[in-house]
Amino acid sequence: MLEVLRRLDTAVYRGVARLPTPGLDVPLRRLSDFADFSKLWLTIAGLLVLLGGRRGRRAALTGVAAIGGASFLVNQPMKLTHLRRRPDREGAEVQQARWAHMPTSTSFPSGHSASAAAFCVAVGDVVPELALPVRALGGTVAFSRVYTGVHYPGDVAVGVVAGAMVGRLASDAGRRLAARRARSRTVSRRIGPASA
Repeated sequence: MLEVLRRLDTAVYRGVARLPTPGLDVPLRRLSDFADFSKLWLTIAGLLVLLGGRRGRRAALTGVAAIGGASFLVNQPMKLTHLRRRPDREGAEVQQARWAHMPTSTSFPSGHSASAAAFCVAVGDVVPELALPVRALGGTVAFSRVYTGVHYPGDVAVGVVAGAMVGRLASDAGRRLAARRARSRTVSRRIGPASA
């Protein structure tokens, strides 16, 4: 079964490599590289802090916390349990115009995809109006990792699932914390005048 999945993964990778879409080469390569070290998500978090009011600040904090959790999960226990080598871009004939920076870490799972999913799910949960655009952007980053030749589709799929779970956990924890603070403020207001 695992061998069948590996062959399917390789076949899809080669199929993406052969896509006749030169107009996407530079934009997806740049997007993939801009997502290195979560620069893209940290930029969006900064904009949420500056322009999003209290809810935007909570979304930014929740999203960044989700990135931290997903990065730890993927880059420590998950990458260490399955030492998969990076794809052979030349052998698969991935066009050089597409080539993003090739990390030196193992391929499985995709850290970029995990961070993207974690941030986008967390932010979309806090600010539902942003859910569709940020998740579409996250999906594009995840696809770019295959398109630029640095990951197999299976690496990306597992990274997305792991990141989405961490993002949901972060947004749930943030929601509980916000509710606890709101209750605490309500109790403080009730007690305040009586004690004066």
